[in-house]
Amino acid sequence: METQLLFEMSAELAEPIVINSTPDGDRIVLQVTDGQFKGPRIRGRILPSGGDWLVLRPDGIGVVDVRLVLETDDGERIYMVYRGLVNDITGAREPTKIRTAPTFATSTKGKYAWINAVQAVAEGEPIRHPNGGLSAVRYTVYELR
Repeated sequence: METQLLFEMSAELAEPIVINSTPDGDRIVLQVTDGQFKGPRIRGRILPSGGDWLVLRPDGIGVVDVRLVLETDDGERIYMVYRGLVNDITGAREPTKIRTAPTFATSTKGKYAWINAVQAVAEGEPIRHPNGGLSAVRYTVYELR
């Protein structure tokens, strides 16, 4: 497989909602409040419409489950969904890596209809507050060719 840069993305996060000690592990809901994405063929902002329903497993691995709405700089909206793994969400083992597999859905009649057929892979990293909590995430998203 070959990859091609689709876009770079950063998302600001609200204070997490934590539900400790569920049967699957700790559940952490991270609402996306703002963000942007920029690539060679597409750019815009992340609407404050989604978030990450993260599960922190007992082995320290995080399971990412994200849904977002992207809005291109010319007003088209794209639904983005991805799942993946975080090697260590606590940051005890540096560097913390997030690896995901995004897919997209948008109007089949718009100029971005091509993105409906894209399977992407992404690598990201958390951005932490000085107190250690998460404040944002940053990703590089690649289209699989």
